[in-house]
Amino acid sequence: MPKPLSLVAFAGATLLVRRALRHRIRTSPLWPMPALEEPVSGRPRSRTLRLRVAARETVADGVVRLRLEGTGLPRWEPGAYLDMVLPSGLVRQYSLCGDPLDATSYTVAARLVPDGRGGSREVHEQVREGTEVEVRGPRNRFPLVPAPSYLFVAGGIGITPILPMLRSLPEGVGWRLVYAGRTRASMPFLEELAAFGEDRVTVVEGRPDLDVSLAGLPEATAVYCCGPEGLMAAVRARAPQVRLERFAARTVGDGMPFEVELRRSGRTLTVPTDSTLLAAVRSELPDTVYSCEQGFCGTCRQRVLAGEVDHRDELLTDAERGDSMLICVSRARGERLVLDM
Repeated sequence: MPKPLSLVAFAGATLLVRRALRHRIRTSPLWPMPALEEPVSGRPRSRTLRLRVAARETVADGVVRLRLEGTGLPRWEPGAYLDMVLPSGLVRQYSLCGDPLDATSYTVAARLVPDGRGGSREVHEQVREGTEVEVRGPRNRFPLVPAPSYLFVAGGIGITPILPMLRSLPEGVGWRLVYAGRTRASMPFLEELAAFGEDRVTVVEGRPDLDVSLAGLPEATAVYCCGPEGLMAAVRARAPQVRLERFAARTVGDGMPFEVELRRSGRTLTVPTDSTLLAAVRSELPDTVYSCEQGFCGTCRQRVLAGEVDHRDELLTDAERGDSMLICVSRARGERLVLDM
């Protein structure tokens, strides 16, 4: 007859095995296939802050500046940006254009894009003084690097990440700014920029003459550009070493069709040339989370189990791109991907 202690040990071991099996099945619905890690989609990349709009000011035609106040704000360096969660739940990215030494507020500026996807219209129509908003960050993919001299090229609202850089440059460092816009009335911060002097700041209505601006640059000059895609492409053609800050993702509907296997769901889909991977996935899994659809916020990030990715986002690090992708903009580089979904 079994001893009581043996029975207790056997029952305890059985309970542990049952718990382990339940955990394996819960984390891997296709068990007994090897268990996979939980999907990373929707994971916050930084803590969320709740801030109040303390001031709202029109600083150019179609451009508003917001000062967001709070306590315990993380420090930031020139070139950083915030993810702002709008009242509707949309997430949009805005460069910080205030004072990095101000520990009580963040300042951003937003241009109204009438034919955009609705985020800028929501900021202009619904975000007022006293409105509370959630923000994530700051993050910086456009840092100011030490250099003996600098050339900055900004187009329209692209001046926002560059403005704190100009304020922070050490005395004696040579720099120039070429600032272009449709009209002077549409270009924010002209008065502040005028204080730097005409020898350093060139304001252009319309297209700047980049052949003149970029001619004869010393090899060690750091070149920064932020603005419309056409402007950035033109600068890069003349100065391949340029550091760029984008406000929109690269075109997503210009690749080849490919197949994607959703390993957890046991489904295989075809992503056509004129569709995003996100759209194809949501046709089968409508609860898949996403937000910006621009490759900036990281909400739609998914783990890649197999296949080569054509990364088109502006967020993931090289290490993160080793095993994950943002399905709102990125595509397969080959014929097939396998995702942990």
